[in-house]
Amino acid sequence: MLEHVVKRYPGQKSPAVDDVSMTIPAGEVVVFVGPSGCGKTTTMRMINRLIEPTSGEITIAGRSALSINPDKLRRNIGYSIQQAGLFPHMTIAQNIATVPSLVGWKRKRIEARVDEMLDLVGLAPDQYRSRYPRQLSGGQQQRVGVARALAADPPILLMDEPFGAVDPITRGQLQDELMRLQSELGKTIVFVTHDFAEAVKLGDRIAVLGSQSKILQYDTPEAILANPADDTVEGFVGAGASLQQLTLLRARDVEMEHPPTVHENDAVDEIRRELGPRGDAWGVILDERNRPVRWVYRHELAHANDLHDVGEPIGETVSTQSTLRDALEALLMGSNASTAVTGQRGEYVGVVSIDTLVSAIQSIREEHEHDHDDSEQDGPDQDGPGRDGPRHERAESAESGEPQP
Repeated sequence: MLEHVVKRYPGQKSPAVDDVSMTIPAGEVVVFVGPSGCGKTTTMRMINRLIEPTSGEITIAGRSALSINPDKLRRNIGYSIQQAGLFPHMTIAQNIATVPSLVGWKRKRIEARVDEMLDLVGLAPDQYRSRYPRQLSGGQQQRVGVARALAADPPILLMDEPFGAVDPITRGQLQDELMRLQSELGKTIVFVTHDFAEAVKLGDRIAVLGSQSKILQYDTPEAILANPADDTVEGFVGAGASLQQLTLLRARDVEMEHPPTVHENDAVDEIRRELGPRGDAWGVILDERNRPVRWVYRHELAHANDLHDVGEPIGETVSTQSTLRDALEALLMGSNASTAVTGQRGEYVGVVSIDTLVSAIQSIREEHEHDHDDSEQDGPDQDGPGRDGPRHERAESAESGEPQP
């Protein structure tokens, strides 16, 4: 909990952060979003005292953060930054082991934890533990940065624009990975970004910040999209509010389509039978690991002897954690009016079509119209922002006893 937190720097007339008060529920992802220079990173860094507040109170699980030794405080709060911030002279294993080593874990426990963390973020331990950061791609380095932040199992994780330095496709994959991890781990996460779409995708709640970290609106993504508090917040939402609605639903939330599938080593006659006589019928070719690799149409099979060279590459796929907006973007980049959906290990799950997306938008609109009608009848909610539980379906709740900054 932050209560009347202020940060003043010597020689500056105005405070960098002025009178910020908010409660961050345990087990939720709270995203600070705002323009560059508004103070969102400064506010977040005061939680673990990388920046000391000038005045005000920050409490974690009911205890004042200012009463805790700063080093001890930081060892119990994970921290992930842009471009990972890995130590270049250390191996990946040594980077991940940094905090567990500082808090006195035994060597065997650290080695087991390193492998566990690498596996958790989708990097094979045998392949990556002995490498150096320079030998990894930007996305892989960022995964290691998250693994390092989680290595000592902190209840709170601070993330300062961690995916801002990678390409859009890798960024979407990292966002999906974070949501998957959060569904398993249920951490309290404070995430800083200037990208409102990223905030909507990741956040259980969003704090839209103005100058000096003034809280312009603190609410669920659904509520902010439906009812921006003022013109500034509406500017963040942007003209594409309807498109942003697609960020509220995941691929797993909609009914996927299941066209015929076949493996590359299967007989051509098998998929011919599945597709039937229509020349425009289509299906999905899978590799030996059940990953989708190509779309195939009935007319392309007329003179085919095997399935290794027929069809069109599927290209970009989305995961079950991806939003419907991700699915739309992948669909627009592809050659089919559908996009393939994969599970945690890249295995084929189904497809989301343009018809699915149109139906989802219509359902969201109807739901919002119904909610708007109900709110007009019932009057405004006096209890402040909230909903039945986090969007990521965690087992933990705000009453679970986990720390609340």
